[in-house]
Amino acid sequence: MIVGVCVDLRRENIVVTGGAGFLGKALQTEFARVGVPAERIQVPRRRDYDLTREGDVARMFEDMQPTVIIHLAAEVGGIGANRENPGRFFYANMAMGLHLIERARTSGVRKFVQVGTVCAYPKVTPVPFKEEDLWNGYPEETNAPYGVAKKALLVMLQAYRRQYGLNGIYLLPANLYGPHDNFDLESSHVIPALIRKCYEAKQRGDQSVEVWGSGDVSREFLYVDDCARGIVLAAQHYEGPGPVNLGTGHEVTIRDLAGRIRELVGYQGELTWDSSRPDGQPKRCLDTSKALELFAFKAETALDEGLRRTIEWMSPRLLESDHGD
Repeated sequence: MIVGVCVDLRRENIVVTGGAGFLGKALQTEFARVGVPAERIQVPRRRDYDLTREGDVARMFEDMQPTVIIHLAAEVGGIGANRENPGRFFYANMAMGLHLIERARTSGVRKFVQVGTVCAYPKVTPVPFKEEDLWNGYPEETNAPYGVAKKALLVMLQAYRRQYGLNGIYLLPANLYGPHDNFDLESSHVIPALIRKCYEAKQRGDQSVEVWGSGDVSREFLYVDDCARGIVLAAQHYEGPGPVNLGTGHEVTIRDLAGRIRELVGYQGELTWDSSRPDGQPKRCLDTSKALELFAFKAETALDEGLRRTIEWMSPRLLESDHGD
């Protein structure tokens, strides 16, 4: 049960890094829903502020004068993108967080909300993943540089809390999906990639669609609007140093997921599995009890409903892209 409001976001100057992106769009909608005036929210754009550069971060703080930072910005992608860019993903994610947290300390920011990643968990973690398991091993190799960089920011926030009193919190969302996601096959995550593959195969009349991996690994998927609601609740009500999972508490195998997407898209062909491609982490499913206990967050969107909404958003855009070719 929530007891009181720690931070009244309606009265704060909020900066949302990555606010123009996939999760950022949903977060801005959630802010509006809970009554945060649009003029209270600012979104630094990469063309104006490269957050991997200390000078640009300092200039952003001077220009925007934030009292609350919600750090969503990340360089991230699916397994293929992580394999191709391990150094860049580590550097960019580490540098952005490092500069933002330090400047938040020196600028007297009232609250810093760091959105981490489920990729930070060890490769083999007992299911469901509990926050206490976060340090019990090394992350899965294909996304370890990204996961370790994000996890290091938890250490930084906890250290800054102890030494400087910076009020920083850290959230660990499950794999996200929903409208406005990236559906570029070179860099997208599994759900938009599968939707696009099935949609395009249906349009072409292909007999089969190839899917990476064995299909036997499991994942937990959190609809982006639910994640945005969890972030706002935590920003308002959570003040603790420990990481907190955001998820549904339910896992699905990639084979089952692909079958659901094929059915919802209306594709009649077969799914074939390329087991020479990496599966990534064997299992992912979060224990979400702390989020419920600490700030009353519980996911509301069932997977099939979220997939349906995502397909409805993606389909006309995929059709436009086909016509553009």
